[in-house]
Order: sequence, then C-alpha cells, then structure tokens
Amino acid sequence: MEWQYFPTTMEAVNELKANGYDIFTIEQAQGSHMLDAFRPSAEKPLALVFGNEVSGVDAEVMKIADGCIEIPQSGMKHSLNISVSTGIVVWDIFCKLKAQQA
Repeated sequence: MEWQYFPTTMEAVNELKANGYDIFTIEQAQGSHMLDAFRPSAEKPLALVFGNEVSGVDAEVMKIADGCIEIPQSGMKHSLNISVSTGIVVWDIFCKLKAQQA
C-alpha cells in the first residue's frame, strides 16, 4: 500500500482536495449528516478525517471539509473510541458503496 506523510492534517486535506477527493469529517457538529442517512458518491473518491478522541477534528479542517458525518447515538454518553468509530463508519460506507454496484 502506498502512503505519504504530511506534517499536518490540513496539508493532507489540501492535497486530497486538490486531487478531487470529497472530504468528510467524522464529528458531532451542527449541520452534520447522520451516518445512517449519509449516501457516499460512487463517482468521486472519498477521504474521511477522524479527530482526536478528546479534542475532535481541528476547527480549520472542519471549515474546508465538504461535510461532516455523525454516528447516531442514544443515551448519556456521546463519545466512542476512535478505533470503534473508524470501524463503524468505514464498514457502513463500504456496504453502501457495494450496494450501489449491485
């Protein structure tokens, strides 16, 4: 697998945007799309930005992202471990893209 290092998330996001990616942050934020209602495009590459478990996604990255996805949650605790969040979101999007191909 090819990979590239960027000193900051902003630099990585700017590079991805320049290469035609849709950028979606995973965060609890005003105006976010609930994951169960989010429909990814099969026509355009998608990059997901997950934030720090304590401080979330950087505010500057949030400003330039194409949108924000939120994992619907019930109850008092509204935070998930980053590895759990990543698994939930990636699996959900994988299933939706696979269904679009059928």
